[in-house]
Amino acid sequence: MNKQKKILIIIQRSNGDVFLSLSLIKALYKFYNSPLIDLLINDDTYQTANLLPHINFIHKFSYIKKTNNHWTQEKNLFFKLFRKYDLSINLTSSDRSVIYSIIASKKSISVIEKDNRKSWWKKIFLSKFYFYDNNIHILVQNLTPLSFLAIEHDYVQNPINISSQILKNIRARLKKQGIKDFIIFHPSAQYQYKVLPKQLRNELLSSLSKLNVPIIITGGKDKIDMTIKQEIPLLDNVYNFIGETTLEEYFALSKLSICYVGMDTLNMHIAASQNKPIFAVFGPTKLSMWSPWSNTLQSAAFDNKPTQTYDNITLFQSSAPCNVCGSIGCGSNHGKNEFSYIIKPEDIFNKVEKWYKNVKL
Repeated sequence: MNKQKKILIIIQRSNGDVFLSLSLIKALYKFYNSPLIDLLINDDTYQTANLLPHINFIHKFSYIKKTNNHWTQEKNLFFKLFRKYDLSINLTSSDRSVIYSIIASKKSISVIEKDNRKSWWKKIFLSKFYFYDNNIHILVQNLTPLSFLAIEHDYVQNPINISSQILKNIRARLKKQGIKDFIIFHPSAQYQYKVLPKQLRNELLSSLSKLNVPIIITGGKDKIDMTIKQEIPLLDNVYNFIGETTLEEYFALSKLSICYVGMDTLNMHIAASQNKPIFAVFGPTKLSMWSPWSNTLQSAAFDNKPTQTYDNITLFQSSAPCNVCGSIGCGSNHGKNEFSYIIKPEDIFNKVEKWYKNVKL
């Protein structure tokens, strides 16, 4: 596997998974001397995938098309992928993703489930495989295929480079509003069950506004974000940018910010890649897999705890056991839209305030 000219990487999960494939992509691109690298993603992660460097082409899978005309989409993807690649790497353990990896190349590497009843056939047809393990951070898992290819690497989550024009535009917008140093407050997430309830969110925001530093609230244009936008109270030092920036412009905002306060979501991982101080709020998410990655330590959090700090990252995990399975940080939403958060806004604020009083801007 030492001469790969065309590579397919399959990531059929969320925006965070797509973003956290960047270090793998860069390592492959460097080792194989600028190969053509294509992606296969779910169409709702296209905005993130489109910002990744070194990508030649992006195949998109649509769950809407799957519902409306299942076989047409599968047939088209089959002909687009069949033996078109020298190497395929699949970062998603689903049956569909594994099949795509197998048909795309004779040389295929994939993550699979440990349960042999689900994965026995995958072991037969894949060239190499490794096991999905939610006790191992997603960045480490995404870099695992490199071990099969004898590619040396470090464990660093690289940031995405932002165009000078986008940075210039964002700086101009901030200057126009009289904003220099600012904190990002990101209250939303891709899934409702990860979102801090309105009352707790607004209590925290009210406290943050008293720091006498601009607080820029960020978010996209989907239903969750736009609902939150309408719920944000009018407060001193608070600027509501929800729905007013593109994803690339958010990368620029994050780069220019002094820290990130907010939910467990893609934006948190963006801040971590830029080595920003982070104050992140987690619900039932399993920290060992999804906590912000520290590039300095080349590691992340391992255990679910109410509060913990490592490097410049502080995490607040809801200490309420999951009201479905009884575990703290179970890692599953169990099909529910809401979970109990008993994190106190003042505990989050106290940590942010202590940091801010000691930071040198």
